[in-house]
Amino acid sequence: MATASRTFTRALRSNPIASSLRTAAPRRVVVPRQAFRQQGRRGYASEAPKSSGNALPIAAAVLAAAGVTGYYYLNSNAGTQDSASQGQKGNTIFSPSKKDYQAVYDAIAKRLIDESDYDDGSYGPVLLRLGWHASGTYDKETGTGGSNGATMRFAPEGDHGANAGLKAARDFLEPIRQQFPWITYSDLWTLAAACAIQEMGGPDIPWRPGRQDRDVSFCTPDGRLPDASKAHGHLRDIFGRMGFNDEEIVALSGAHALGRCHTDRSGFEGPWTFSPITLTNDYYKLLLEEKWQWRKWNGPKQYEDKGTKTLMMLPTDMALINDKSFRKTVEKYARDQDAFFHDFSNVLVRLFELGVPFATGEDARITFKRTE
Repeated sequence: MATASRTFTRALRSNPIASSLRTAAPRRVVVPRQAFRQQGRRGYASEAPKSSGNALPIAAAVLAAAGVTGYYYLNSNAGTQDSASQGQKGNTIFSPSKKDYQAVYDAIAKRLIDESDYDDGSYGPVLLRLGWHASGTYDKETGTGGSNGATMRFAPEGDHGANAGLKAARDFLEPIRQQFPWITYSDLWTLAAACAIQEMGGPDIPWRPGRQDRDVSFCTPDGRLPDASKAHGHLRDIFGRMGFNDEEIVALSGAHALGRCHTDRSGFEGPWTFSPITLTNDYYKLLLEEKWQWRKWNGPKQYEDKGTKTLMMLPTDMALINDKSFRKTVEKYARDQDAFFHDFSNVLVRLFELGVPFATGEDARITFKRTE
């Protein structure tokens, strides 16, 4: 049964010996994808398994010890399996290929088109936010946090203020996880973020597997993610803890070209750009070209554009043009979208890999084929 299979897999992953070895190894309207993009542009651990004499669990542990990532134990009694493993009989060790990860990407991309009743017509921005927030907890000094673990599944991390609303993204991906039970949540969340960027017109985001899910004991403390009410000093503190410099901070901030804020989550309200489900360099252009004023309302301090009063900027956004070092990069990206896309891709790849003890090199990264 599928439940039994997943329980077994979780138990295998929670095996303290295998775990320590791995650590050591270090939407209902269907619209065409292109129409989807154009629309966005117009509008806005439980017990370890007992030995049964079967050599496969032992082999799985050996694979883990050898640093083989992404393996999955399959049994003929298991429920729904991915297309690559359907029709297989008996017990086997399944090691996903690039083709299998592309199948996961394709399923997420299809669901992004089919499930278009979220915010401005896409779950894409919230998927990016999920991958971002799962990864942005990394602390280079302690080596803790980061995407390896998917600890946002648990309280208290899932309840941190910065993660408010991300249950929508996790729930969106659950059917994908059921379809492909061999992929870890840690890999799924970051793969989904890469998919979202590419399907929303952004650059390619090379991605590699190898993250392992962890238990509640690995949850990170609150306060590791940016506070939108702060200024440039706070940005340097938060991003510097992860190892990013000023130019990289501005590049990562370009993610604000996508999505919007919600009063029931962050307290802030509104989109940053007129195309919140298409990635462009408009975020930087608007920062420099629009006239911004404080919004008069009962919510927290935020800016609104003086012309239409439909866009917003946060104090952390305005800090990018009020600080001389940050502003130089804002001006660069406002002039050159290709430069933004290049740097955004590079820094996002780094963000998604922070703290992950990959057993493979950078040559294992996959550049996914976009949907047509």
